[in-house]
Amino acid sequence: MTDRNAMETAPILKITDLRKSFGSIHALRGVDFELRRGEIHALAGENGAGKSTLMNIIDGILKPDSGEILFDGQPVEITSPAMAQKLGVGFVHQEIALCPDVTVAENIFMAATNMSKRFLMDYAALERKAGEILRQLGDVNPAALVRDLPISQQQLVEIAKALTLDCRVLILDEPTAALTDREAQTLFAIMRRLAAQGISIIYISHRMAEIFDNCDRVSVFRDGQYIVTRNVSETTPSEIVNSMVGRVLDNLYPDKQREEDRSEEVILSVRDLTERSLFRNISFDLKAGEILGFAGLIGAGRSEIAKGICHLEGETTGEIHLNGRRLDLKDYQDSIAEGIVYLSEDRKGSGIFLEMSIAANISAISLDQVSRGGIINERREAQFAERAGRSLNLKYGHTANAVSTLSGGNQQKVALAKLLSVNPRVIFLDEPTRGVDVGAKAEIHAILRQLAREGVGVLVISSELPELIGVCDRVLVISEGEISGEVTGDAMTEENIMHLASISQPRMEAV
Repeated sequence: MTDRNAMETAPILKITDLRKSFGSIHALRGVDFELRRGEIHALAGENGAGKSTLMNIIDGILKPDSGEILFDGQPVEITSPAMAQKLGVGFVHQEIALCPDVTVAENIFMAATNMSKRFLMDYAALERKAGEILRQLGDVNPAALVRDLPISQQQLVEIAKALTLDCRVLILDEPTAALTDREAQTLFAIMRRLAAQGISIIYISHRMAEIFDNCDRVSVFRDGQYIVTRNVSETTPSEIVNSMVGRVLDNLYPDKQREEDRSEEVILSVRDLTERSLFRNISFDLKAGEILGFAGLIGAGRSEIAKGICHLEGETTGEIHLNGRRLDLKDYQDSIAEGIVYLSEDRKGSGIFLEMSIAANISAISLDQVSRGGIINERREAQFAERAGRSLNLKYGHTANAVSTLSGGNQQKVALAKLLSVNPRVIFLDEPTRGVDVGAKAEIHAILRQLAREGVGVLVISSELPELIGVCDRVLVISEGEISGEVTGDAMTEENIMHLASISQPRMEAV
């Protein structure tokens, strides 16, 4: 935590009565916000609460309809991101916006390079300077092409870009969504160091643990309005969550499977599944009515196992049985035909088609239900989407609207509706609530439990241990491409899961 006594009283940023509308939609309704020097100030609220609109105004991406912005005590009109940078505002967006075909170093110093008058670029010097910054964050090769990096390292490059600016205000929008726990802890240490140097940080996150472990104050927004600001030392996660949703939300996780309802019926049985370069000797059963979890550090092989079962990645050996019948899957189309589907962790990259309509997304893998003779019946497709939307409590204007117009939680529901359109028998959900607000999380968790009760095999992969513990009946822990153990009941704790996840020489171990 930063030393609150060392902070100057006058805020570096003060916003009064800020308003912004998009047609008939009021994104901000008379918002007030204050950022002190050297503080880490969390911004909390459900998707659509107005957080992103406010940050885009501070960064000069959007222009407010009315209101006042004081920067360092002086009224300012921030007309562009370039002007925001001159004021000392750095913005690390949730969505990664790097150039994939150039190096890490070139991405980090792209703005400075564009302003340079030099005819030739000194790549060695560029990589050396980038390396100095990256050493603060993690092990990222400054000479590597961005397209060759995993998502977690691309996020570190985005943060490194912001650190090269002469920042006085640093905005971090869900910066840990794609980071490993170790990378996230490194980021938090950097945040505290920057705050101690007098840099003010606006930290946007849906993760209460991050807010309460690392921030000084938290402001809550709801439906485009400012609700409250609290010192984190004087409030609780429950109070903040209830302020976000405007009601008491004490059932983030639905009731688990009762002892008397447990079944020995096996829906999916996997035996000795191996992909030489990714995982080995994977054996488990998924039983009727339960939600099974996959835990493990990023890179342990959790997603790869799910993709291997669905034949989305790698060349696997081993046996897969569905309701007692051995399957001979050749590709993902075979997997879908058998009713085994996979929800990608990269929602916007491979889960949905952002610029296509809601209706087209939902019917994307079940076109036979909305077409005849290869021609899509748009009326039938719209009705199909409306039924799916009702079953998932999807909030939208019209099924012809692009998915990009929806909040993160509703985009995730569209991705889920697409998979449910084929009436799956088994569904793998990879990071099902990443980037989703707390209210939508509770809804998605309830949907998963209902699917399990209806006889669908549900397997959840998540980096959020409270989510796995809250929603799953059993958790298998993956370490270095093998199952290192299983936790159930009272033994399903973060400590036990992390112990099994950290085993360097994997071995089966019961907890």
